[in-house]
Amino acid sequence: MRRGELLNLKLIDSKRMLIRVESGKGRYTLLSKALLQDLRQYYSLHKPKEYLFEGEKGGKYSGSSVRKIVKMAARKAGIRKSVYPHMLRHSFATHLLEQGTDLRHIQVLLGHRSSKTTEVYTHVADNTFKNICNLLDSP
Repeated sequence: MRRGELLNLKLIDSKRMLIRVESGKGRYTLLSKALLQDLRQYYSLHKPKEYLFEGEKGGKYSGSSVRKIVKMAARKAGIRKSVYPHMLRHSFATHLLEQGTDLRHIQVLLGHRSSKTTEVYTHVADNTFKNICNLLDSP
């Protein structure tokens, strides 16, 4: 999801394993079991009042704090190049595409109105071409 959507996050549908992204374009995106477990732990520790992620004094968490967290996590993982929150969204879409997920499904998950916006990811996903059956080689 986009950083702004993360900062406005309020609802998680743990029964259906979905995150309701209310701000922006309004949609659902995927929730993993590992993330749900982490979020439950976070929630019980911090007990946010309005937004899922709040600053120490309440209210929305800041965008710059999210950027710092992502950069710190990248450093801990040994990633030397500059990493930004939006790169996580881009990687998510690229990996889905490389695994054969239909472009339309990726479009819905990312909240793109136009398929043209989602098609930007197709130039990055080179691995998808390996799995295409070449009809010219068929007997």
